Amino acid sequence: MKVLITDNDLGDGTLEINLLKENLNAEVLIAHCKNEDDVIKSLSEFKPDAVIVQWAPVKAEAISHMENVKIISRIGIGMDMIDLDAAAKAGIPVKNVPHYCTEEVATHAFSLGLALWRKLPQLDKELRSGKWAAASHANSIKKVSESTIGLVGTGRIGSLVGKYFSSLGSRVIVFDPYAKDHGFENVELEKIAAESDLISLHCPLTSENKHLINDAFLASTTKNPILINTSRGGLIDPVAVDSALKSGVLSGAGLDVFEVEPLPADDLLRGAPNAILTPHSSWCSVRALPELRKEAVMNVINFYKDAAK
Repeated sequence: MKVLITDNDLGDGTLEINLLKENLNAEVLIAHCKNEDDVIKSLSEFKPDAVIVQWAPVKAEAISHMENVKIISRIGIGMDMIDLDAAAKAGIPVKNVPHYCTEEVATHAFSLGLALWRKLPQLDKELRSGKWAAASHANSIKKVSESTIGLVGTGRIGSLVGKYFSSLGSRVIVFDPYAKDHGFENVELEKIAAESDLISLHCPLTSENKHLINDAFLASTTKNPILINTSRGGLIDPVAVDSALKSGVLSGAGLDVFEVEPLPADDLLRGAPNAILTPHSSWCSVRALPELRKEAVMNVINFYKDAAK
């Protein structure tokens, strides 16, 4: 039994190796792949029976080299780095870890939203510069209870964010073509743009929704909303968001995810006004990290144990 871990920046690999050895007597290779060529090279040389991937791209060409692979496990929730269609055609199931950080991400999104709502970055900057003006932003701060929150996507995380804002009295509207039983008002995307004071993204990245938040969407907003993204960087057009922040079309943005990660030193969003940027850290907690690592490995272990029954 051979297990290839294409990449993992969450620890030294001891947890993963020990679990795989104890349960499957597996030989484990941690390959530190950076691109698809690295993945293909590791597959060709190691010939694994299972693959665990964090960020390395596992696309159709790589999957064509999976001669012995019976399962792919993702260290995380999103699976946009894996060609799911190619895996399905090859008969290789793909598993993720969908539950490990629901509360963490929802809390992070909610916290970003409230910090921007209450103008905390601006007030902090003003105070540190010597300015003492408690009411400097009073005219632009609405009551949360009198505002509309627009959610794009209502899986576990989005639904929890909706509950957080509902508990403060907000009206919550939702655009989600796939989920209807979340308890919130379903609307079209155009209504999210037109009526939301804050828009929070909670959907996977697909070819259909890449740059969903673009110039046209932002131009159709009417309430200078706050934008929150803790899902995938590719959901927003960074040039459009930067422009909207500078023009005031967006009153703020809380971004935890980016199209290129780590965020390049010269990325234009680093200089965007009224924005809080965090390093894809919304999932983090003392419990989430070990649970993520363990459950990604257990996907492989449970697959082979079930197959042996």
